[in-house]
Amino acid sequence: MANILITGGSGMIGRKLTSALQEKNHSVAWFSTSLKSGDIENVDVYSWDLPTKTVSDEAKEKKWDYVFHLAGAGVADKRWTAERKKEILQSRVQSTNVLHEFLAGSDQKPKAVISASAIGYYGFKTSNEVIDETGTPGDDFLAKVTQEWENHTESFTDLNIRNVRLRIGIVLAKEGGALAEMNKPPVITPLASGKQWMPWIHVDDLVSMFIFAMENDSASGIYNAAGNNQVTNEKLSKALAKACKKPFVGIGAPGFVLKLVLGEMHEMVTQGTRVSNNKIKDAGFKFTYDTVEEALKEIYG
Repeated sequence: MANILITGGSGMIGRKLTSALQEKNHSVAWFSTSLKSGDIENVDVYSWDLPTKTVSDEAKEKKWDYVFHLAGAGVADKRWTAERKKEILQSRVQSTNVLHEFLAGSDQKPKAVISASAIGYYGFKTSNEVIDETGTPGDDFLAKVTQEWENHTESFTDLNIRNVRLRIGIVLAKEGGALAEMNKPPVITPLASGKQWMPWIHVDDLVSMFIFAMENDSASGIYNAAGNNQVTNEKLSKALAKACKKPFVGIGAPGFVLKLVLGEMHEMVTQGTRVSNNKIKDAGFKFTYDTVEEALKEIYG
């Protein structure tokens, strides 16, 4: 049994990761500003405050075997005002810096820190090019946020801690995320051209990948966390309509309308990057869901 600390544990991924780790008989605790674990039982919640860089003394007294760093303001929760964009960046940078300071002051370092990152690192650029982890970074807002985020998570290597970062794609889950938004209307349509790639991953495969990164001592560095057989937005929309037994209409909302409604955020849904997941598979990870149809059948079946 390992003592595991999670930042951002109250989010959808954090909660599922917590439950999966507990099923493996690990002891799980969270760093949280709210000190609430909701309906997740047997989770110790320790306080941390990012602006003042203060951390619970209780947390400092414990030995942590592994740390999962998931903290960060949701990128699609609110319109991107200047203030919100600042919050999206600072929530990631500040939390990473506070966590680094906390671990640097610990006499017994964890065996590994596994951090969230994002496929957004490569930028919003629709093409058929398949990009691996050596791909060049993009220059849009989220790409720059992700680059800054990764630059700071790289600091855990300086503490001689095994450092893994997962660039997460579009997470498919019934509880929230892209599917919940796509499934709101009574009729499902593609967005803009529908040709943009959707580097999807079932939430259970993502959780399994985090645990794989923890348990596999040779895992290190950056991995694309996207599933097999990636599809375009149009193909995902068709598959979702079939899984939910809703009508599919091939003419979607025009890109200029989405730009008016969403502002700068429109690039998140009108553009998409196709990525390679060969590196994580070569490391030994096996996906449960090979196609988006299989993933949607599990979610809505």
